[in-house]
Amino acid sequence: MKVSPIQEHTSPLDAQQAQQLSALIETLTPMQVTWISGYLAGINASAATGEVAAPAEAAAPAAQGDASEPLTILYGSQTGNAEDIAESLRERAEAAGLNATAYDMLDYKPKDLKKEKNVIVCVSTHGEGDPPDNAEELHAFIFGKKAPKLDGLKFSVLAFGDTSYEHFCQTGKDFDAQLEKLGGTRVTDRVDLDVDFDEAAEAWIESTIDKYKQELGGGDTPHPTVTAMPGAAPAAEGANYSRKNPYSAEVLENVVLNGRGSDKEVHHIEMDTEDSGLVWEPGDSLGIIPENDPAVVEELIAALNLSPEEKVTGIDGEVTLQHALTHQYEITTLTRPLIEKYAVQAQNESLDALLAEDQREALAEYMHGRFLIDLVEDYPIEAMTGQDFVRLLRKLPPRLYSIASSHAANPDEIHLTVAAVRYETFGRARSGVASIQLADRSEDVKLPIYIDHNKNFKLPDNDDAPIIMIGPGTGVAPFRAFLEEREEREAAGDNWLFFGAQHFLTDFYYQTDWLRWRKEGLLTRMDVAFSRDQEEKIYVQDKIRAAGKEVFEWIERGATVYVCGDANAMAHDVHEALLELIGENAGLDADGAADYLKNLQKEKRYQRDVY
Repeated sequence: MKVSPIQEHTSPLDAQQAQQLSALIETLTPMQVTWISGYLAGINASAATGEVAAPAEAAAPAAQGDASEPLTILYGSQTGNAEDIAESLRERAEAAGLNATAYDMLDYKPKDLKKEKNVIVCVSTHGEGDPPDNAEELHAFIFGKKAPKLDGLKFSVLAFGDTSYEHFCQTGKDFDAQLEKLGGTRVTDRVDLDVDFDEAAEAWIESTIDKYKQELGGGDTPHPTVTAMPGAAPAAEGANYSRKNPYSAEVLENVVLNGRGSDKEVHHIEMDTEDSGLVWEPGDSLGIIPENDPAVVEELIAALNLSPEEKVTGIDGEVTLQHALTHQYEITTLTRPLIEKYAVQAQNESLDALLAEDQREALAEYMHGRFLIDLVEDYPIEAMTGQDFVRLLRKLPPRLYSIASSHAANPDEIHLTVAAVRYETFGRARSGVASIQLADRSEDVKLPIYIDHNKNFKLPDNDDAPIIMIGPGTGVAPFRAFLEEREEREAAGDNWLFFGAQHFLTDFYYQTDWLRWRKEGLLTRMDVAFSRDQEEKIYVQDKIRAAGKEVFEWIERGATVYVCGDANAMAHDVHEALLELIGENAGLDADGAADYLKNLQKEKRYQRDVY
């Protein structure tokens, strides 16, 4: 009997093959491991029945199951994480025989919600508990007077957030509570994901698909087809490198952009990616997996009265306490969940009182400007072991920086614009984890990096379309990449940059680049606001208001408006300035101007990357 190629590879692995497979699996995300497991199971089933899975180029779409009702997946995402998970969820649901469709909340008509029978919401929280830009309209709708009764709706919510913020996963909590209040029935309990979400998201997806299969009566799982693995890209494009398996990059250049006497310290960093295969687009970010400052680690271990050589079971098995606190765990930022876990062991009445529900403001005041070491010193725990301590901690999260260079212009390098974070509070010097590693400790070491793609901050496909870029401070970084890209493309579209900083003489980042592009005609117009160079402070929003007529004319002829930088003040003030100039120049009242700007968002012509 002739043996098929598939059947040839279903025989048991020898020791060497097993070892190689194990090494490969170590580089994969949990979602990718699950995909491979399901795929191999399908191959085994095919081999048993004599049916061979089709190759990728000849694969037909997976057959739909017998589900009689559609499953609608709605995602709201600022940087793309919720969108990526939603798309993976859709693919997995379809593979399980469900009739699933995923929608960007910005493209979804809120009034259609009353027609839905089965909905899954994947949504992140932005800023201080706010919905991301593309979720604002749907979020407002379900809390408004026009919100429909949803008595027949079955729903589930997956929330994305960061426990270092007070209002952790607030938008997901809002959707979950309000959908139930409107009459919906929860299919699976909401799960709130922190920044290291891969394993928790995978477990939730698996259980949620199982529940919806039961609810909808999904048909048999289709025969396997060779499709792209969730989260993967072609191998030639650096697909093997990710947050779980970063590329080790060497720093080629580290230059301070500020002049002497500046109150700021901003570094231009260039990294070598020549052999990585990494590909990015303007608007994407670089993820850096940092190390904690050795001095901070040493100080913390001393405060705990522990030995740095004590063995603990860390994230990757048994390591020394020093290694775990340097490479694996977040040891600076204080969060309420961390303090609550610490308080269980501390058994301290004063700390318990600080965690009381009516003391939220007092707790927020305590956390502001303090690190974990302050908690350890203020509320010491006798006889705490290193293992007890690391159990309290969350995994050290990556830091994201807007990429300041175009791949087309610099295919072998990635450029960053990094503000070094240094300050002093409560008599102790403090510093940013990644920014100070990049500024002070990046020589002679290789940094683990990966590309974090941002689908919501992209140049227009039409190279003739004008763009308006608003980026004070380090927020100007992606716009350097935008102009490098447009220069490489020989794009004909007009380009207008608003830049702001404290002083012209010391803080005009990339001045040489802007002036060259201005002279060559690529940068059509540049308006600058140096806030401390005159008695009355002037910011980018003031420059936008002053040029309101021209800004509106650019928008009317098709310009896309981009905003990058601080979410707490600048982005809000710029938003208000845009509303004002739209109202004034279009003859609209406040509601009309808001609708105009909302339509720009829907057309992907008002994009923000704010943090």
